[in-house]
Amino acid sequence: MKKYLYKKTDAFTTGLSLGNPAACIYTGEESLSDEEMLNIAKQHKGFVSEVVYCASSDKSDIKLTYYSSECEVDFCGHGTIAAMYELLKNNEALLHKKQITFETNKKGPLLLYNEIEKEDAVYIAAPEPMHYNVPVTTTEISDAFGVEENVIANNYPLALIDAGLRTLIVPIASFQNEIDVFPCEERLKAFCQDNGVDIILIFSMDTRNKEYIAHTRVFAPKFGYLEDPATGSGNSAFGYYMYEYKLWDGTPAAIEQGGSDRIFNTIKLKMKDNKVLFGGRSTLRIEGYYII
Repeated sequence: MKKYLYKKTDAFTTGLSLGNPAACIYTGEESLSDEEMLNIAKQHKGFVSEVVYCASSDKSDIKLTYYSSECEVDFCGHGTIAAMYELLKNNEALLHKKQITFETNKKGPLLLYNEIEKEDAVYIAAPEPMHYNVPVTTTEISDAFGVEENVIANNYPLALIDAGLRTLIVPIASFQNEIDVFPCEERLKAFCQDNGVDIILIFSMDTRNKEYIAHTRVFAPKFGYLEDPATGSGNSAFGYYMYEYKLWDGTPAAIEQGGSDRIFNTIKLKMKDNKVLFGGRSTLRIEGYYII
């Protein structure tokens, strides 16, 4: 029997928002097999979006491996926020360390900026963005979402950017249209698989709270659930998109995320050394041990 520290924590919470749930399992010097990690993630289907395995590393301060109930995930922004915020808050040696490196299986070493004492948040420098040609038309996107084609805005371009996950970025004609979209999960999953898309981010530059610069929603049926309620990698890709098309100047800002069925979550963005950083805090919900 093996026993590991276990935390269920919700990332990108603010006020009454519920954030995005992640399960964090701290394995220390021990390692779990791919099969064990996937099986544990399958047991969490419907309870959390991803499971993050946090292990010791001889290359960085910590190694993170991400699994959804379907497969290993290349990079999970909200899982990183959840795991690292909790780790720093409860580790005196790390709490006052301003920069922390973490190793990932698929994206190599990445950097975290510790702003807990100043902003009650941690920031992540996501993987370097990769830009791809968009393989689909607005007609195909509207069909996949089950909406009229005029719901897709034509004043901003479509884009496909990988800043951790390959993200299809789609402008929506109005804020109300954007928060009211609720597509069929299986139909959207087939669309993503057929077109080499990890997640789809839809956005409106109109917001409910005028202190925010944009409103987003992210759909991730490839990973076993329809909607991601608060997203790091997707909003990082969107940050590069906004910066490229002069919708954002790189100064510290915040995005509100979520559909009409929830209190919106908050994702912070800023630029540092020409890189988009995404950030936020997390709220601990459950703490105990996971036993195998």
